[in-house]
Amino acid sequence: MIKSVPIEITEQVSMACALIKYHLASTLLAIHLYGSAIDGGLKPHSDIDLLVTVSEHLDDEVRKDLLLDLLSVSVPPGKDKSLRALEVTVIAYNEVVPWRYPARREIQFGEWLRKDILAGVFESAIMDNDLTILLTQARQHSLALVGPSAEEFFEPVPEHDFYRVLSDSLNIWKTCEDWVGDERNRILTLARIWYSAATGNIVPKDVAADWLLERLPIEYQQILYEARQAYLGLSEDNNATYKEQTEAFIIFSKSAIADLLIR
Repeated sequence: MIKSVPIEITEQVSMACALIKYHLASTLLAIHLYGSAIDGGLKPHSDIDLLVTVSEHLDDEVRKDLLLDLLSVSVPPGKDKSLRALEVTVIAYNEVVPWRYPARREIQFGEWLRKDILAGVFESAIMDNDLTILLTQARQHSLALVGPSAEEFFEPVPEHDFYRVLSDSLNIWKTCEDWVGDERNRILTLARIWYSAATGNIVPKDVAADWLLERLPIEYQQILYEARQAYLGLSEDNNATYKEQTEAFIIFSKSAIADLLIR
């Protein structure tokens, strides 16, 4: 695990932190860098993942101004050689400590929201089941940029909530319309969910893919291998051309993971 900010994103992380500090001011308690930058290394299209914790709920003006300014220090994946996509999650400390499920999220910023943000559409604070995974991941592998370490700062997420959100996530992709255009990410995300369901831990997508390739029936291995290679930048992303194989892999994986989660 990397213990410092990777040199190639140091400047961008500093710019993002400066904007966050400016807008959140005295309410800011912590900023944690997590994800590929800390665990497994940045891949060609990896986001920069930041978890931001504040001491109180945010009003709509602060939310809007921060989201708009974050657009200036983030770019869509692969669009710029010097900048990456940011994914910023803001939570209020008293919404996650003491822990409850689901927990409330104050802000979510990501490149998939760029068009909405520019159009003046700003998501309100919502309950977010995925914070269960995010906080578990941050406690396992993260770097404190502001405030104490995540392991000290946040309570452990109960095991039953961790497995509960893994189970809930399987209900997201029901038909091919739910994954068309994002096949590679869906395939690799299922590999991560499978790994987490089997081990209780969280690892990078390529590590989960390697683990699963050793256990997967041969007829499903090629589609996962293709997704892994594209994720690592070792080949073109051709998963969209394998519609039947992708659907078969997703159906098989969901069934196998569901069997693991019956506990």
